[in-house]
Amino acid sequence: VESALLRQALTHRSYSYEHGGVAHNERLEFLGDAVLQLAVTVKLFSDNPELDEGELAKRRAALVSTVALAEVARGIDLGSFLLLGNGEELTGGRNKDSILADTTEAILGAAFVSCGADVARDLVLRLVEPLFNDADRFGASMDPKTSLQELAATHGETPVYAVQHSGPDHAREFTATVRVGDIVEASGTGSSKKHAEIAAALAAWTALNGK
Repeated sequence: VESALLRQALTHRSYSYEHGGVAHNERLEFLGDAVLQLAVTVKLFSDNPELDEGELAKRRAALVSTVALAEVARGIDLGSFLLLGNGEELTGGRNKDSILADTTEAILGAAFVSCGADVARDLVLRLVEPLFNDADRFGASMDPKTSLQELAATHGETPVYAVQHSGPDHAREFTATVRVGDIVEASGTGSSKKHAEIAAALAAWTALNGK
């Protein structure tokens, strides 16, 4: 990938605002999302002739979720390379699922622009391949709160949620934190309390499942 394009893919809008409006990664993220969706869809379709449309859609949703992409990003230590504004830096932006997932998509977009569709598709499959055969992930992604409750119960614990919100009424963002005893604590964001809790539950399930 061209160095200038790669730098843009790693540039969060908060950094852009603080550095004279340099190009940030949201357009590349938009493109990368489509590259990701197509590559994952084609692989699922080709590899699973026995699955119907509904099940294929559920599996795709699990593989392209923010939590899944953030896991991919952490696997390649992407957070170390982000260009963030001071505010995001101070609030842990390098480890936020949403920022890591968006940047992963931006890199896929940059690969498409710089190297073409085939290279971008191969990059998607190389990054996401380890997740394709994780059957537990598909179950958890369908109903994260129930899956987390069941997994927490095996540790003798019950998940406890707390939700905060910020921003004006027309653009309110909710942040949920879920704690499973002293074992795991995870957060998630969303446009509603429900969506934030689901994101937090999936993040906590992923962490707890790895323990």
